[in-house]
Parts: sequence; structure tokens; C-alpha cells
Amino acid sequence: MLGVNNHGQTIVLACAFLSKETTESFVWMFEEFKKAMPGGEPKTIITDQDAAMAIAISIAFPTTFHRLCIWHITSKFSVKLPRDAYNEYWREFQKAIWDTDNKDEFDAKWNIVVTKASLTDHPWLSSMFDLRESWVPAYARQFFAAGMSSSQRAEGSHGFFKQYISRRNSLMDFIIRFERALSHQREKELVADHVDAFEVAQCLLPMPMNKQMATLYTRTMFQKFEQELIESTACFLELKTEDACKVVFNVSERKNWETRVAEVVYVKDSDHASCSCQRFEFVGIICKHILALFRRDQIEYMPEKYILKRWKKTAKCGLVSDSNGKEIKDCADPGLLIKRSTMSRLASDVVEDALMSEEGCEVLSETLKSLQVKLKLLKDGPSNNEVGGSSSQTQYMKDPKRVRCKGRSKGVTGAKEKAMKRGIRHCRECGHIGHDRRQCPALNTP
Repeated sequence: MLGVNNHGQTIVLACAFLSKETTESFVWMFEEFKKAMPGGEPKTIITDQDAAMAIAISIAFPTTFHRLCIWHITSKFSVKLPRDAYNEYWREFQKAIWDTDNKDEFDAKWNIVVTKASLTDHPWLSSMFDLRESWVPAYARQFFAAGMSSSQRAEGSHGFFKQYISRRNSLMDFIIRFERALSHQREKELVADHVDAFEVAQCLLPMPMNKQMATLYTRTMFQKFEQELIESTACFLELKTEDACKVVFNVSERKNWETRVAEVVYVKDSDHASCSCQRFEFVGIICKHILALFRRDQIEYMPEKYILKRWKKTAKCGLVSDSNGKEIKDCADPGLLIKRSTMSRLASDVVEDALMSEEGCEVLSETLKSLQVKLKLLKDGPSNNEVGGSSSQTQYMKDPKRVRCKGRSKGVTGAKEKAMKRGIRHCRECGHIGHDRRQCPALNTP
């Protein structure tokens, strides 16, 4: 199971060996996960369309929003739809999915495209429309997910760990290599913590609010906020309605030759502003439309209610306790950066001294080669016959039986990927195969 830290980096929350990918196995895994992380159920879980996992999530996390990976669904359009319908109406499907801010607007655009394409009775499209609350952004954006709508981070994490482990590793070798990969991942997080602790990001806009957020947010999150602040300068507010309880504004923005309008509602009693784009609810960073309202009202500093501790530099400050009230300490070594800095200075001084003579360079070179061999032995870890103690008290741990996992669905492979594997070219102009747009007869005909 993967998550996102306050730097926006992908981190491993938990992992488990499963002999079967059944509902019972997933329920057991989620229950063990709750014991290891007793801070409450996650707000959102993103998975593919695995039926066994969906049932397990509803049992183990009844209050968690289960979101389906939008990439796994949209990549099937080229496979499930007729070729002519896909080529002609895919862009309209994209606009209905991505360019709508509310549920009614999505339903209307979807029905228009389906009717135009004569696909009202298409079984797969009908099933996806019935599941729209689980994957369409207009429906799922109200739940916090750190800006994620797909399992892309999981795919990237698989590639990262494949650099360290393989199917040929034994159980003991796997654990050693996996721990090594985790330590490298945590080292990147420590480096980001170090940068935020001793450096302040440069502000592109000399505004009090921008300087305030530069001191509070981590560098990655501040850059996202600053981008929203810059784009807010191109937004225009228009008063729509006002009564004794609330004020409604239309915030227009022209982008890519199109004018997009968002609705910002300000409730007077609670002194709270919300936007129809729901970026604050989904990402946790205030959107440009509300920032445009703040600029109009001359609000110089960000109110505390719009600053999530999750994205602060101090997000990890405080005590974390288990179910028994015992403090859980971070397993990452906070002195790693200090050790690196100390050894870097020492190495730099040694190199400077060695460069004073040819003999010094030869001595240092031979010493470094010898040291490199010793470090490689430490890095590779103990040999197989050393694991388990002496020969008289050796206890062997057998490797688990290999089972075939479900993995990636065969239906996920799109038409473009299949064509690339077969070496078949597909023309974007006429839709036929065997040639591309440059050689299309329809364009080359006088």
C-alpha cells in the first residue's frame, strides 16, 4: 500500500505476502494494516476494478471512499468501442470526463455524446456510467486524495523496486534487498526535510500571502500554491447573487482559447469560501478562484482554516501512538544527513592532501579500491550459509510457493499499444491501417 508524504513523494505504507488474491486474504491484510497504523481509516483508496479487493475494502474500511483508477477505465475505450465511434467521439468523451465541474454537467454531456454516437445500448458504456460515482472527477473530486485520480504512483513504484528485487530472489535475499530499497526511498525524504529545514523557497510574487506560505509549506507544495496564486491574477470576478446568508460569484478564466467559469460561494455566518472546482477538497491546496476573491477583498494573509497541516514542513511533528497508547518512533535515521555531511568534508580534505603529490594520489587510489571491495561485501550482506547461525543450530526458513498473481488485465492494452507491438501503422485521418497520415490517400488525392 502506497501513500504520499508532505513533500508529494510516493512512500510505502505497508506490504504483505499473499498466497491468494481473494476477499479473505485482502480483508486480513487490511486488518493488519489498521493495527500497524492506528490513526484511523484512510480517506480514499484508489485501486483497479478488482472485485475481491472492492468487497474487502467495504468490509475493512466502511467509511473510506473507494475510487477506481481512471486510467484503467479510459484506456479501455479504444478496445470496447467500435473503431469508427472511438475515432470520432473520443475527444468529446474526454471533455465530458475531464472538463466538467459538477455532476449534472457531466451527465448531460455524457448522454449527448452517447446519443450522437448511437451507443445508448452499449453494455460496457452503460456499466461505466453506472459506476461514475467511483471514477468520474466531477463525482469523486469532493473526497481528499492528494490530487491523485489513478494508480500511476503504484506503477512507478513497481519500476523503482524492480531495480532491487526480482523473482529469482530467495525470501531472505528479498527482505534484505527490499529493506535496502526502502532506505534509499527514506533517504530522499530526509534530503527534502533537510532542504525545507534550512532553506526558504524564493517567491516569484512579492506578496505577503506568498511569503507566508513559503515559510509554512514544503517546497513542492509551495510551488503548487504559488502557481495557483499566479493564475489567479488572470481570473475575473462577477457578482451573481447575494442574500443575507451567502454571496455567489462567477469566476471566469480564459485558457487555451476557451473561457472556463467556476462558481465561488462565500457563506457569511461561517466566513467560509468554497469553489465548484473543489480543488481544495481534492488536493488540499486553495484554488485560484478563491484566491481571486481574496485579492478582491484585500486579504493579505491566508486564513488558518485553508492551510492543511498535511502539507506543512511540520507535518510530522508530534507523537504517534499505537492502540495501546505507546509511542511509535520513526524508523528513519535522522542523523543520516549529518553523517553524510561529515564524511563528505573528510573525503574532500583527503583528496586535497593527496593531490599534492603523485605518490599521494597512488596511495589514495589503492586505498579507495580496497575500501570499495570491503563496502561491496557489506552491501551484499551475509551469504546464504551464514544465515541462521552455526551449523549445529541452523534453522532453515523455506521460501514461499510461487503463485501467479492477477496482475494487469488483458483488456487494459489499448489499440495503439497492440498496433505498436505488431508494427502496424494506424492513420489518424481515415482510420484505416497500413499507412499513416503522411501517406493517406484521402489527403494526397488531387
